[in-house]
Amino acid sequence: MLHGETVHSPLPQDLPWFQADHAVFFGVLYIVLFVICCGLGYCIMKSWCESRRDHHAQ
Repeated sequence: MLHGETVHSPLPQDLPWFQADHAVFFGVLYIVLFVICCGLGYCIMKSWCESRRDHHAQ
C-alpha cells in the first residue's frame, strides 16, 4: 500500500494521491463542480420562486 492510500476509498487505489499535481487537479475539479452545482441550484430556485409568484398573481 502506498503512502496516502486508504482501504475504504471508492477511488482507484493505484493513484498517488499525495503528489501535488493530483491534489491540484482534483482540487480544481471539485471547485469547478461546486460552482456549476451552485449556479444550477440558483437557477432552479429562481425559476421555482418566479413560477410560484406568477401563480399567486393570477
